[in-house]
Amino acid sequence: MTRHPPAPTGLRTVAALEAAKGILVMLAGLGLLSLLHHDVQSLAESVVRHLHLNPAREYPRVFIEAATRLTDARLWLLASGAFAYAVVRGVEAYGLWRAGGWSRRSDRSILPDERHVTRRRRPARGTTVRSPSGDGGSFARARMRGAPSDDGCRSATRRAGDAR
Repeated sequence: MTRHPPAPTGLRTVAALEAAKGILVMLAGLGLLSLLHHDVQSLAESVVRHLHLNPAREYPRVFIEAATRLTDARLWLLASGAFAYAVVRGVEAYGLWRAGGWSRRSDRSILPDERHVTRRRRPARGTTVRSPSGDGGSFARARMRGAPSDDGCRSATRRAGDAR
């Protein structure tokens, strides 16, 4: 077995969060299984009463109607999906904790690879960058050209090869 160097603290923190999410979903799946062969509608009505909600309002009514359509087969399906999700989270947490090579390769599907982000070329000199604030990117345009003008904006028609 190949020994890997210990994972950095940030990676271990992410691994702990992923494990916590997996455990939480596993507990939710066990909670769904505990509802098997029980009257889920009466349980939903008691939850609505306990929270002092009006059962005639929209959201409590939708909650109670969803509980009436919940069968044992649907509970098994939901619990199975929760367990599968928890297993995926557990495997991910284990890989991140161990800082295995596969975890570094598989994170590309979730997060952008920093090397690709830093390899992006800077805009050419004189390129206008629009800002969402509506100022037309005058500050960014002036900074890309090297020196700001008196009003912070230069001509947009100037090209990178023009002499100053």
